[in-house]
Amino acid sequence: MTNETPRLLPTGTCWCGCGGTTSLGAFFCRGHDKVAEAALLAARYDSSVARLLSHHGFGPDKSVLDAAVDEGGWEICPNCEYAGAPLSIRNHARKIHEK
Repeated sequence: MTNETPRLLPTGTCWCGCGGTTSLGAFFCRGHDKVAEAALLAARYDSSVARLLSHHGFGPDKSVLDAAVDEGGWEICPNCEYAGAPLSIRNHARKIHEK
């Protein structure tokens, strides 16, 4: 997130559009973040993750994983090429590298 991006605040109403009441500090009812994600893909990108990536300039020649590491707080596992959020890296390392 850049400094120019406005801070989003939960409103108490689910952001997927269902009208449900959310938990304190939450944007979505449980599981509705995935509903909203799928609905956005359907509404704007023909239900295609490839179209979403292409729209934002990513694809085979420009890695979205590299962007997540460079700009999104993701990390690369020190023992292999796996990339993910810090907690995901810890879970991955525990499951894969600490057998």
